[in-house]
Amino acid sequence: MAKTTFKGRVVLPGKVTGKATVSRQAFNTSGSYVENMFAGRTDAAPCTDASNKELYGKDISGAILCTPTTVGSTMGGMCLMGMKAIGVGPEALLFSKPIDTLAAAGVLMADIWKDQRIVTIDMLGDEFLETVKMGDPISVHEDGSVEVG
Repeated sequence: MAKTTFKGRVVLPGKVTGKATVSRQAFNTSGSYVENMFAGRTDAAPCTDASNKELYGKDISGAILCTPTTVGSTMGGMCLMGMKAIGVGPEALLFSKPIDTLAAAGVLMADIWKDQRIVTIDMLGDEFLETVKMGDPISVHEDGSVEVG
């Protein structure tokens, strides 16, 4: 597979490489993480959102999560920060659309309060999610460019 590069808006910069974890539906932060957070699991973070057929039951700890945006209750941002604080949160959030305020709050809280960065790039475009597949190699760069493949 040839590498394809996408350019987005940097929310929190950083360099990350790994494999893509892809959800073509909006990622429900509360539904996906809250059970894990309350259980205090530090070995894995299985997705607990039964409505997300792509991710339900899969370990999403340390994920480079590729999704259009996030949804969820007002606990969504706290779930992102909490999961990162216990060591099983995402390494990066890559959004095809603009980041929502709750996810933005969560990544900023993790970064400022816990000194734990979740590299975040948004506005990568619909073509990004049409291109990236589960398990594809991903390289995220400080300037907001994302290489797939």
